[in-house]
Amino acid sequence: MKRLTVAGRLIITAIIIGAIFLGYKYLGGEKALNQMSEDRAQSPQTEASNTDPDMPSSETETPTENSDATSSEVSTFSYTPPVPVDGKLRGVVELGASGFNSFIIKVDKEKRWSLEKSEFGNSLVTENMATDEDVRIGLKKYIGGMLDYGVGSKDIHFVVSSGAAKADVTLKITRVLKSLGYVVNQVTAEQEGQLALKSVLPAEYASKSFVVDIGSGNTKISWMENGKVSAIESYGAKYFQEGTDDSKVYQEVSAKAKQIPEDLRKTCFIIGGVPFEMAKEVRKGKERYTTLSAPLAYSKLTNAKSKAGVNIYKAVTDATGCQQFVFDWDANFTIGFLLGL
Repeated sequence: MKRLTVAGRLIITAIIIGAIFLGYKYLGGEKALNQMSEDRAQSPQTEASNTDPDMPSSETETPTENSDATSSEVSTFSYTPPVPVDGKLRGVVELGASGFNSFIIKVDKEKRWSLEKSEFGNSLVTENMATDEDVRIGLKKYIGGMLDYGVGSKDIHFVVSSGAAKADVTLKITRVLKSLGYVVNQVTAEQEGQLALKSVLPAEYASKSFVVDIGSGNTKISWMENGKVSAIESYGAKYFQEGTDDSKVYQEVSAKAKQIPEDLRKTCFIIGGVPFEMAKEVRKGKERYTTLSAPLAYSKLTNAKSKAGVNIYKAVTDATGCQQFVFDWDANFTIGFLLGL
């Protein structure tokens, strides 16, 4: 090797290296090296998912999500109300504790009815921040809409809810309506509960169900026993404005709900502003009846009125043990008023 030139040494070295490479490749060395590289690349991921307790795992998260979904699942309520035959249009404006709402129904001689149109509006009525002109404009809007829809002027009625009747500003509303030539019908809480039952409770369920109407000013609980309607009143969803404690409301509503006969606690038909918000969370399409979830499912409703309404809902649920609360998207106590005409 000493006598070889530098170029010769390099040639011999290259030949030796080439022979070694060919032998390594044909004996499987390259395949083994590639396999080792793949194993090395995969090893950190496998160890992290199996040994790091702080590493989130999709396998552990999925059951939690599924269990939450399962707890919020609600049963469907299958019932189709009878439709009116040769019905007549009638309209009513509800002067409630949270604003003006209007309903147009078609009703026949057998008191079968269907909701043709509804409109919900907010006002500052109970906060005493509505002027005579505000009231006049709001009422004219509803009256004009009903007349345009085809309701006769003599078939438009006005009802002041029992909650709104407690406000001093109700006198202002009555005064404006009289100036427009209309009569205001005021109802007590007991009458309101009876009217709510008349609009929402199907005859087929009268012997096994009760009705709850959670309004802003008060809550009405009603049921029918031996052909007689019983209705009782408790706190409404705006009780927080008076500084009333949640636990106090819960206890009183629970005590009132326990008066419902046990054989009428299978199903509760529920209406009102806060139940409306709860029903929106689980409504399927345009169904008329929506079965509400358990009270705990509505913890995400964080505004004060909604939280208060859920507290009332929970009190009724706990006191009665009722497992099926059905919200009716069409019913309202003022419709019950129209059905009684």
